[in-house]
Amino acid sequence: MIRNINIILIFISVFMLAGVYTIKFGIENTADKRTALIAEIDSQEGQLSLLQADEAVLNQPGHIEPIIKRHAIALDIEPVRQEQFGAFGDLPMRPVKPNTAEMNSLFTALEAGVDPIDAILELEGIQ
Repeated sequence: MIRNINIILIFISVFMLAGVYTIKFGIENTADKRTALIAEIDSQEGQLSLLQADEAVLNQPGHIEPIIKRHAIALDIEPVRQEQFGAFGDLPMRPVKPNTAEMNSLFTALEAGVDPIDAILELEGIQ
């Protein structure tokens, strides 16, 4: 009887030992993959910073200006003029007194649970 229990315990010990080693090697494999991914991320971050530095150099006006001068006639481009942006005088003035009837109707609609923006979106066919 004791001999049978000892044999069963030896087999259980062997299976448990195999399970522990399987888990150990699985964890080591996962750690190796993690280390490789961290190294790859560091490499890609280095490449990204290098590309950002290159972009900063290439976007400097001193680098772009000769290219623009070479191709200005073919591209039909010219410097931006102030008149292209408009003037403050062109902006409409704010009304002196807001329309209280329209504001009251808006607040009433909102309190009733009707959103005017949803109505506009439905008219436009946007959901």
